[in-house]
Amino acid sequence: MKKNEKAEKMNIDNQDKEKAERYLRAEKKVENIKGFYIHLLVYICVNLYISIKKISRNLDNGETFEEAFFDIGTYFVWMAWGIGLAFHAFNIFVKDGKLGRNWEERKIREYMKDDQRKEWH
Repeated sequence: MKKNEKAEKMNIDNQDKEKAERYLRAEKKVENIKGFYIHLLVYICVNLYISIKKISRNLDNGETFEEAFFDIGTYFVWMAWGIGLAFHAFNIFVKDGKLGRNWEERKIREYMKDDQRKEWH
């Protein structure tokens, strides 16, 4: 095999490898987004169930509908779990933030550049 043919084959191999890596990164992002939406669905269903049970119990205890509905205890789980859900959303959808998905890639590139500089000194 000639030099040009080898170089061309290596270039094609590198392109295939890069394409496969891009595909895997995209697949991982889709899985993360899907995981967030499942989390959101569970959050809504579970909290609706808890809220309905709490309001029902408060009504059975003699409270008016307004007292039962606007009881802070009814919404405590919504708020507490909502904070966790907000962090999950931040990590999935905020791409350029300090904790975004690109942060890992930027750090890896930064460390690789540092290592490369050390090799030259």
